[in-house]
Amino acid sequence: MIRFTAVGDVGPERPDVDSLFEKVAAHVRAADIAFMQLEMTLTQRGQRVPQTKHTSRTHPDAAAAFRRAGFTHAGWASNHSLDWGTEGFFDTIDALDAAGVVPLGVGRDLSEARRIRIAEADGIRVAILAYCSILPADYWATAQRPGVAPLRAFTVHEPIEPDQPGTPARMHTFPHPDDLSGMVADIRAAREIADAVIVSAHWGIHFSYAELADYQRVAGRAAIDAGADLVIGHHAHILKGVEMYRGKAIFHSLGNFAIELPMDEEHAQRPSFRHLLSLHPGWEPDIGGMFNFPPDSRKSIIVDCDIDESGVSGVRLRPVWIDRMAVPEILAPDDPRFAEVVDYLRGASSAAGLDTTFTVDGDEVRVS
Repeated sequence: MIRFTAVGDVGPERPDVDSLFEKVAAHVRAADIAFMQLEMTLTQRGQRVPQTKHTSRTHPDAAAAFRRAGFTHAGWASNHSLDWGTEGFFDTIDALDAAGVVPLGVGRDLSEARRIRIAEADGIRVAILAYCSILPADYWATAQRPGVAPLRAFTVHEPIEPDQPGTPARMHTFPHPDDLSGMVADIRAAREIADAVIVSAHWGIHFSYAELADYQRVAGRAAIDAGADLVIGHHAHILKGVEMYRGKAIFHSLGNFAIELPMDEEHAQRPSFRHLLSLHPGWEPDIGGMFNFPPDSRKSIIVDCDIDESGVSGVRLRPVWIDRMAVPEILAPDDPRFAEVVDYLRGASSAAGLDTTFTVDGDEVRVS
């Protein structure tokens, strides 16, 4: 039996990247396979593309710090993957590869982006697949273009009162049928060659409490139906509910983990950042701080599970708190913030209509 560990968004801006992980590295290193979601381009080249709203970049040496912290795999299927053009995109892939961290969900074309990556430990074979639904124009891979493995979604608006023009509409979202069928085919193929299949999904509605998009529920359940043992979501920068479907866990968002967003007065007044502030009441910029996200984003988790020849079992989590300098810390059960994180997850799950049980067991929380 081996241990798989997963965390949410990672995006360092400091020169000393190792210091970001000083309070969590021991736990990550204890895993046989450890996943993180990369939200920062590792490059010193390229030009910022016009369709990105907010972006930054850091030195490719950060990849070696990820590996020293214990991470073996990085999801790079993200709405930031091509922020610095194809030069930054490939520099990031090359840096991860050179450091011994496997980049997931990206490639020189669609076939390579959807490639099944197998991790093996103690004879257990684990397939990890990654897809992205948050897609600026031209970020998704095609047969002729590099990019991320897409899991696109459509949005339609249905008038609640069709006979009353100008009244509010009900929003519906649903997965792109070709992308959904591609993901399902990938999972079925992975099921044939691996003991367990884990799917990473960059999806959802950012910054808003508990809210899930319709397409997430459809795509997450389709992944389980196709043979996935675990779905780990991210992008929202805030914890979302956990869904149990056919005995398998779907984490709709792991939240932030070790991601930095320094702030000065000029940045705080940008229209794009002021819009983000409006999405989460009570969020104000922290001038001089390194973690400029909503207050709720300080709550985070590390997901652990056991894997053997029969698949994934023993899904559990460790509550985490992120300080104003963006450093995550694993919480002890007697720390009041431990219960705050657990209660938040319970509330977000319940608000989304998810009947999930969170049971505190020592310093862990078991999910069922």
